[in-house]
Amino acid sequence: MNDFAQFKERQKEGWKNFAPLAVGTTPAAARLVQFAGISKGHRVLDVGCGTGVVAVTAALSGAHVQAADLTPELLEHARENARIAEVEIEWHEADVEQLPFRDGEFDVVVSQFAHIFAPRPAVAVSEMLRVLRPGGTIAFATWPPELLVGRTMSLSARYSPPPPPGVAPPLLWGDPQTITQRLGQAVTELTFDRQALFIPALTPRHFRMNIERAAGPVTRVVQSLVTTEPERLEAFRREFDAAVGDYMEDNLVRQDYLLTRARKV
Repeated sequence: MNDFAQFKERQKEGWKNFAPLAVGTTPAAARLVQFAGISKGHRVLDVGCGTGVVAVTAALSGAHVQAADLTPELLEHARENARIAEVEIEWHEADVEQLPFRDGEFDVVVSQFAHIFAPRPAVAVSEMLRVLRPGGTIAFATWPPELLVGRTMSLSARYSPPPPPGVAPPLLWGDPQTITQRLGQAVTELTFDRQALFIPALTPRHFRMNIERAAGPVTRVVQSLVTTEPERLEAFRREFDAAVGDYMEDNLVRQDYLLTRARKV
């Protein structure tokens, strides 16, 4: 198994407990579906669908939805969410760097805080655009590097073993200039927007503890340090709590995000 394959296996394992955090991203799912212009009859692909909040929202609008994720445990949650919502969605255990779909199969391709974790952005972009028809819409939500989630992701990276050579930081997907370069001449009508999520929490520590249990990169930091370097783990937690405190007011933690939309040439 090569370095990239091992990296993806760690990702698959790390995100399997994400489901409790998905409720916080549900409002963002509705905003992404609206921003992408998804409506009845559209053929939609949700890349890195997780528990299916975007896929189900799109299906409720009348779209024909397929969805893909690396992590089978999250797909089980997604199937249950679709069952409760009484919508039909085709679910696939699949990698954004190797999507199992035909060229030009979809009218809209979306991703919410997911494709950013693909190790090779150029490969992920190429695949997402390959399965999108000419004139179709690509739209996604990402985390700006300078704001809360970006800051905590950067913090987690500092306390983690380095990734394999060639793995791009997920945070670069939150920079409009980088997005413009990555999409390049393959798209037109490139549009950006800013939105915010507000997550309830009693204290920064309560917020961080939930993240530790469910968010892959933070979970890995805790697992790697808890027995071997407990003092370093406490330093990580102090820095994390301090960052959260900068964005917390009235028992709500503000998480700003970036929306991107473009049309395939």
